[in-house]
Amino acid sequence: MDLVVARIVHVLSIVMWIGGVGFVTTVLFPSIRRSTAPDERLAAFVRFERTFSGQARVSVARAGVSGLYLTWRLDAWSRFASARFWWMDAMGALWTAFALVLFVLEPLVVHPRLRSALNSVNSGQLFGRMERFHRIMLLLSLLTVLGAVGGSHGLWD
Repeated sequence: MDLVVARIVHVLSIVMWIGGVGFVTTVLFPSIRRSTAPDERLAAFVRFERTFSGQARVSVARAGVSGLYLTWRLDAWSRFASARFWWMDAMGALWTAFALVLFVLEPLVVHPRLRSALNSVNSGQLFGRMERFHRIMLLLSLLTVLGAVGGSHGLWD
């Protein structure tokens, strides 16, 4: 029963996490770009991001804890050394990248830079770079989900 609960927590965490990235990338950024002047776009994004960042951190943390628990409980450590289970490495790498961004880079680098850029005439450039970064992360996320779902159902065997 604990494996079922852990899988449920893991999948729901992934849905909230990657779904959030998808929303921000495909809905929020384009909406701000279409409706807001270039020098005001970053401020519009920051207003939304404050609300969303807490949910993102919780989802990524739950995905990490549940993924680690599943790997331990299933004794699946050897999968990380097997090319056949490449999607396990992809999940770990993607989680590590997001955890690094959300828990280390955002508070130490990104938020101070955002505060400074909000008062700059070049805030639109930072908005554009952030949008490109989100597109790349969404693509990597979707490829990882494709690999993980396919791999967990034997597609790559």
